[in-house]
Amino acid sequence: MRESLLTIMRMLTFLTQSMDNKQHKDVRAHLKTLVRDVQSLQDHATFVATKVSYLQDGTLGLINNEQNNIIKIMSVASIVFLPPTLFASIWGMNFHHMPELDETWTYPFALVIIIISGILPYVYFKRRGWL
Repeated sequence: MRESLLTIMRMLTFLTQSMDNKQHKDVRAHLKTLVRDVQSLQDHATFVATKVSYLQDGTLGLINNEQNNIIKIMSVASIVFLPPTLFASIWGMNFHHMPELDETWTYPFALVIIIISGILPYVYFKRRGWL
């Protein structure tokens, strides 16, 4: 729209300059009106473009905030599940010399450690207000 208005304005300016003052007074008055109309349309196009840019910036800001919240939740979730995964992977190894595997209390103890290691980071982040 701006390019079209600029082209029209250049054309009207050329026509205004090519008309002499004495012969075409009525045409010159119409050209002057057209120039004012094109100028007002250019001002309006600038206003609309500025408004659209403002709305686009606001929308992108909201989208960025929402994405940041999602990434934060995913990061916290990965940190919550990291310690239980670590303990389960260590105790899931099939080595012959793991002394804790010979005791009867180690299976419930391992389950309790895994559950607590998942709950502690969750409670920590909940208290910090990240969730």
